[in-house]
Amino acid sequence: MKSYGMTLDLKDDQEIRDKYIKYHRAVWPDVLAGLKGVGITGMKIFLHGNRLFMYLEAEDEFVPERDFPRYMETGRAREWDELMRTFQQPVPGASPGDWWSEMDEVFDLA
Repeated sequence: MKSYGMTLDLKDDQEIRDKYIKYHRAVWPDVLAGLKGVGITGMKIFLHGNRLFMYLEAEDEFVPERDFPRYMETGRAREWDELMRTFQQPVPGASPGDWWSEMDEVFDLA
């Protein structure tokens, strides 16, 4: 099993944060099925202020550069992504073209 930490910011607006949380309390079934369909076995998103941290687990065969684009072709994934991007912005220091920025693992209790 592989694990990933990724980060992104929400726009600095309480109404936007509230809407983002509301959407994530009722994620569209097609989106959930699409994530599972490309090998993602677990995902959690945490929020502190405007900073989002996403932890995801995936099957060993999962390759982000290959499988995230494949996910975007499933169900309503692209529609969900476009909607979520209206609430989000890359973190300072993100590489050009990055949206969710992958984080480096620095500790593992195991």
